[in-house]
Amino acid sequence: MIRTDNFDGKLPVFVFPTQLNFFIQDQSSHKQVLTLYNPYEFTVLFKVLCNNPTKYNVVETEGLIKSKCCIDIVIRVIDYHQVVRREDKFRIHLYEHGLPNLLGKKDILAVLCDRVEENEKESAKESRRPALNEVDELFQQHRKESVVIQQRSLPSVHVLLLILVCILALMLPTDGEKNIESSVPKYLYLSVNQKLIAAFILGLVTMAVLKP
Repeated sequence: MIRTDNFDGKLPVFVFPTQLNFFIQDQSSHKQVLTLYNPYEFTVLFKVLCNNPTKYNVVETEGLIKSKCCIDIVIRVIDYHQVVRREDKFRIHLYEHGLPNLLGKKDILAVLCDRVEENEKESAKESRRPALNEVDELFQQHRKESVVIQQRSLPSVHVLLLILVCILALMLPTDGEKNIESSVPKYLYLSVNQKLIAAFILGLVTMAVLKP
């Protein structure tokens, strides 16, 4: 089970397409479908925001998506007169159902152009909406990559051994101290300067390990 309180707005949002292209001379492009996926093991609440909401009609700006399901959001451009080119932005917010904390967000660029370019026609023909199982595979791959990154960020064995040696050095008796009864051999007694060096090294290594 995924702990949603660990994401704080960084949960991956799977949506297709990542850009909406509206063409004034092509009326069939005035209506676009945005598919939002939920490959997670819990129900999510989505909200669709826009920086220019009076120019578009979004059929469903808020709703629930059950686990392992997807939803199609219909977006229509309603103000395209006397426009040569305009760029707007839609933002998808995801929440766990019943909780107020934002889990993830993703921006979708909406481009309104005067005419359709040939290369854009070809790319639209080749575009294919991924199936839910393909999105689930991407999600599993993302989780594996995250685990690898976390594992690589752990300190190496050599660093841990160096920290342990420095701590042991600081715990050894100090040479020149009087009235100390210890079972430690005299040759393991360290001078004040040696302990200062050990403490300095320990501080540097600790700062390097704890640095985000």
